[in-house]
Amino acid sequence: MSAATLTADVRLALDRFELAAAFTTAAPVTGIFGPSGAGKTSLLEAIAGLRRGARGRIALGDDVWLDSDGGRFLPPERRHLGYVPQDGLLFPHLDVRANLLAGARRARRAGGDPAATLAAVAALLELEPLLDRPTTALSGGERQRVALGRALCSGPRLLLLDEPLASLDLPLRRRLLPFLRRVREELTVPMLLVSHDPIEVQALCDDLLALHAGRVVARGTPRQVLTDPEVFPLAERQGFENVLPGRLAAHRDGTSEVRLGDGDGAVVLITNRSDAALGEEVLVGIPASDVMIASRRPSGLSARNVLPAEVTSIRPLERLALVTARIAGGVPPLTVEVTEATPAELGLDAGGRIYLVIKATSCRLYGGASRVTPTS
Repeated sequence: MSAATLTADVRLALDRFELAAAFTTAAPVTGIFGPSGAGKTSLLEAIAGLRRGARGRIALGDDVWLDSDGGRFLPPERRHLGYVPQDGLLFPHLDVRANLLAGARRARRAGGDPAATLAAVAALLELEPLLDRPTTALSGGERQRVALGRALCSGPRLLLLDEPLASLDLPLRRRLLPFLRRVREELTVPMLLVSHDPIEVQALCDDLLALHAGRVVARGTPRQVLTDPEVFPLAERQGFENVLPGRLAAHRDGTSEVRLGDGDGAVVLITNRSDAALGEEVLVGIPASDVMIASRRPSGLSARNVLPAEVTSIRPLERLALVTARIAGGVPPLTVEVTEATPAELGLDAGGRIYLVIKATSCRLYGGASRVTPTS
């Protein structure tokens, strides 16, 4: 990923409060998380140069885009950004190919090869069959992939994503997550992602800011932020869910096996049957409230997964406790939601050994389709 550092110190008067947010990031994907009305989109628009009333300082590397004290304001078209709004906003009079090439002139000025970029982006986002189709004939999922592809084809230094999947229904949003992960993993464009979806930010972000009433209330990795006592209630409205990357290892009668991690530290998780091909990358979602903790290895259970783990932290919340445990060195830790009395009743302490009990039916698989259907 690009080593350019984004620095933002933004003040902007809004209807109900003043946005006052400051952060610096060089992460490949930085997320801005929070409930509706927190100021997330306004912050993104200020960074894009779409809010002329914004004050403060915004810079990418050595390029200063806004310095209100010094009287500098760089217009949006000179910031070399890719911007994907919630509703896509495609050009209705152009076909898909022409939409993707809408920023070709800017990409060429920046030293890019628009034809080569178009071919790479179309392959990455599986848009080849759609290139000659009018945008009026596209489904919602196709429109969002084209909007993302158009932003990438313009040769941006920074990609701004404003709730790019929010206008889609939940199953389709989950199905399109792998496309955003491909952009993250295969291209060198740093991203700033606005989302109110805890699963999206866990699946995509390296660094996460939580915004509430125009203020940054937490900062860190997605798991650190989403389990912060100030932030957890915002995520908990949808139910906090662990999101783990894995790979389909086997199919059995009615179930599949997903390999988490690599090498000697890999863990095999038994899930509901998946339609994904063997070897394909998937995301496994495990709701924190669906995991049970045992202080000794249990037996005689219908649950298919009993995983030895080590407690790494216990965080008390109002009437609840969050227990985070590591199941293997190369696998992200799991967070479990329990009653506030459970840690004391089980004698849990950081460093203690426990077993995590997870039903196969509690494991939700996201993505994993080798090719999307034409209507997705």
